[in-house]
Amino acid sequence: MTPPTIPDSSPISLRTSDFDYHLPQGLVAQTPIEPRDHARLLVLERATGDILHQHVYDLPAYLHAGDLLVLNDTRVIPARLLGKKESGGQVEVFLLKPMAEGRWQAMVRGKNLTVGKRVEIEGNTEGGVVATIEQVLQGPLRLVSFDPPIEPLLDDVGQVPLPPYIHASLDDPERYQTVYNRMEGSVAAPTAGLHFTPDLLLQLRNQGVQMAYVTLHVGLDTFRPVHEEDPHLHEIHSEWLQFGAETARQVNETRLRGNRIVAVGTTSVRSLETAAKIALGLSPCDPAPADLACGWQTAAAWSGETDLYILPGHAFRAVDVMLTNFHLPRSTLLMLVSAFAGKASIDRAYAEAIAEEYRFFSFGDAMLIL
Repeated sequence: MTPPTIPDSSPISLRTSDFDYHLPQGLVAQTPIEPRDHARLLVLERATGDILHQHVYDLPAYLHAGDLLVLNDTRVIPARLLGKKESGGQVEVFLLKPMAEGRWQAMVRGKNLTVGKRVEIEGNTEGGVVATIEQVLQGPLRLVSFDPPIEPLLDDVGQVPLPPYIHASLDDPERYQTVYNRMEGSVAAPTAGLHFTPDLLLQLRNQGVQMAYVTLHVGLDTFRPVHEEDPHLHEIHSEWLQFGAETARQVNETRLRGNRIVAVGTTSVRSLETAAKIALGLSPCDPAPADLACGWQTAAAWSGETDLYILPGHAFRAVDVMLTNFHLPRSTLLMLVSAFAGKASIDRAYAEAIAEEYRFFSFGDAMLIL
């Protein structure tokens, strides 16, 4: 069953303030639920508007043999580095993206971090690590080089970063990783995937649900709110995507069989919809008329940066069902789920989740949109 498409060839009238809502501070989850699949699950049926209250371990009741579960196998790196300037001042270096010649784009916090400034990175390494500011970019962004190269030393000097709204410490850093992570590169977790346990995945596989993997490295901008009142003016972050040929084959065969493509998280949604744009011969950010047919091919293999920005009006071509967490107000992710389910339905679902005291954001509860 394919969701209805809405033309995305021309922007529709939207206001960022329409995607704002009040969340009591006590509903921001500070620690994860144990076991992972015991988080609550709000089930939203798009066709009827019905809402049910379940748990993630009830997910097998909603998936069918032949459905394809698409999971993002990225792994969060220890991207948060602490250090000191030569003057003794404290500095935080937050790695964002590897660049050419062993350099990183990073967000730095500290005073007077201009070109040439050196930061001694704290950590248990022989001889130490020095970060040098090579270029001042926009705001706190810098191009930073490391001596020696930082990549082999990250486990010794880095910390797994948590979102800024989580203030509690995490005893086990692996709890901010999915159980199926494989490819290092994210600075934030694909949080919908945090709810899966090996037993739940095995149960789904045993009932005939198929699984496919994409790699989309999540950037820090995933937490950045939209400040412009017209969300079309917001500059979407780009993230590195690997959408392999085997995953494209599984997606296309699922669609040809008439089964459903189930995206786990907004990162999988962006990956699938990027691959659908590539199948149409378009770049990820190109608009596409809803009546432009893919033929037999729903998705095409692709690797590179995707800056696909999904707003209400987007024509979904590769996602039938979505599992997602509850998202920040005024965020591109809240706009994405509103595009998929309809804004009125998402508004009603979020209001009910707040009334029922669901836990929100990265370590919070989940929503299944059918």
